[in-house]
Amino acid sequence: MKLLALILGFGLEHVATQLLHLRELRALDGLFDIGIRFGKRSGKIVAYLVVILMLAIATAPVVIAHLLLAQDTFGWQFAYTAFALVVVFLCLGPRDLGSEVDEYCAALDAGDESLARSVLIELSEAELREVDEVEAVERAVFVQAPNRIFGVVFWFVLLGPVGAWLFRTSDLCRRRAAFVNARGEESNTTVLRAINQIHALLMWLPVRLAALGYALSGSFDDAWESWRGDGGAAMSLHRRNDTLAASVGRAAMTGSLDEPENSSQAARNSMRLVTRTLFIWLTIVALMTLFGWAF
Repeated sequence: MKLLALILGFGLEHVATQLLHLRELRALDGLFDIGIRFGKRSGKIVAYLVVILMLAIATAPVVIAHLLLAQDTFGWQFAYTAFALVVVFLCLGPRDLGSEVDEYCAALDAGDESLARSVLIELSEAELREVDEVEAVERAVFVQAPNRIFGVVFWFVLLGPVGAWLFRTSDLCRRRAAFVNARGEESNTTVLRAINQIHALLMWLPVRLAALGYALSGSFDDAWESWRGDGGAAMSLHRRNDTLAASVGRAAMTGSLDEPENSSQAARNSMRLVTRTLFIWLTIVALMTLFGWAF
């Protein structure tokens, strides 16, 4: 059932690009804004409790639907599969990573550097100044893949629709807190740190499994050397996650894919490695399903 929902979810993601705005789930912004306003007036421990409460409230409807639909009868199984498919589709994103990479490459190929840079900023979730765009786009793709794809798949396989929804809402909450903080109206760094830490904890294992997939999909020796040489012990957890995904992914491309001549080719190469990794993941999920481990 989970494998079917995942395959159909990825298929729906690629054919329904005109509906991608539905996956931004902006209806949750009001809840997050209330929690952020309350949490920034509180201490560190209360900020964590506020974030956990926000995620619990946002996840509650999916938990209720899961409990109602997760029955053994044929009709309920069909309804539950349809429900799981909708959740997977909504959780993948907020935008299709492959489509965004294609948009970036198309803009560069058309000579529209302004649009290409705008897409790269969206991918990087940061303003870019004097940077190597080949390195920047490679890092962005490998960092976004666990956040948009592999984290959803991991938590869906582990906890079903509830796990996928919890992971996605933690990311939406993180993005909203970063947006509010960037506006500079009021400081909410305590809440932002709490949200980043909780999301990073949910990302910890998916990032490492994604990095392992990058290594298996590309140059394992180079990826392993990069992994062993990871020097991010002094960083925050979410920075360590991003650094590991980016460094291992970029190292895995060494010798396994053509050296990119420009950032457009670098984006395509990075996405190709992500696609290979996703194929490995789905193959493993299929084997788990065959033996009844992921049901």
